[in-house]
Amino acid sequence: MSYGQPMDVLTDVLAALKTGPTLCARTEARPPWGLRFGDNQGFGFHVVVQGACWLMGAAEEPTALRAGDVVLMASGNEHTLADQPSTPAVTFRIRDSGHPGSLLGHQHLTGAGSDPGAGTVLLSGAYRLDPLVPHPLLATLPDRVYLPGRRRTGLHAAVDLLGAEVEQQAPGAEAIVSSLVDALLIYILRAWLEAHPTGWSRALADPAIGLSLGGIHRDPARPWTVRQLAAEAGLTQATFTRRFTALTGEPPLTYVARWRMTTAARILRQQDVPLAVVARQVGYTSEFAFAKAFKRHYGQAPGHYRRTAVSR
Repeated sequence: MSYGQPMDVLTDVLAALKTGPTLCARTEARPPWGLRFGDNQGFGFHVVVQGACWLMGAAEEPTALRAGDVVLMASGNEHTLADQPSTPAVTFRIRDSGHPGSLLGHQHLTGAGSDPGAGTVLLSGAYRLDPLVPHPLLATLPDRVYLPGRRRTGLHAAVDLLGAEVEQQAPGAEAIVSSLVDALLIYILRAWLEAHPTGWSRALADPAIGLSLGGIHRDPARPWTVRQLAAEAGLTQATFTRRFTALTGEPPLTYVARWRMTTAARILRQQDVPLAVVARQVGYTSEFAFAKAFKRHYGQAPGHYRRTAVSR
């Protein structure tokens, strides 16, 4: 059996972990101004479209941001943006469109005695991701992914389009913004992984290991063995196991089990199907065995996970 077309593992990971609509807001601010962003179950991002500001977090020194800079808050922890580190901050609030898809918003902040020429324009947003068991590919990210504003064709093209759509909010903007925000996250992760290679970025680029990861993602229900994975990758079992483990941080069948549970969680959140069906879709012939494995991985039974995920 061949894998066919290469599987985009990074896209698959993000799609599997996504738990809700994205949010994106445009802020026009004139000093003095400060915005406090609360804890987020997922990633948050900020793009400085115009002007400059300071980024402050509890555990890090203030960072000066300028036009073109992009920051991904991978920890989702509380942080503040302001014209100066000493400026008091108010809690971030936006007016949104009220639609069930991507939330669009905009706000204006004008400090007393503002200089009309000293404005800052920001794009801010959030990706809602399953917080229970992060994928190891994303767990390697620092709390704050900072990309200075050197021109990156794909990233900044997405930023320009996103800014225009959020500002204009023309018909169809909800759908366009949702896709652009998802694309922006891919561009940010690409840029970071290229500049700061990790085991996982090397795994995705490795012809043999990338091929095996694609197979696991394409067909998690297949009864995978190390022998099968090694044969498809064109390596001996020993070489394959050693390389896979060195790059991903865990043995091949451990990752197979992980991805099956991640896929199961996605099905539970998105589809109202019996647990027996979920079990079969991720390679379990026994609903009991599936439920036991799921509880061991997520710390709760699949039925409880589904109920709490729907209520969030």
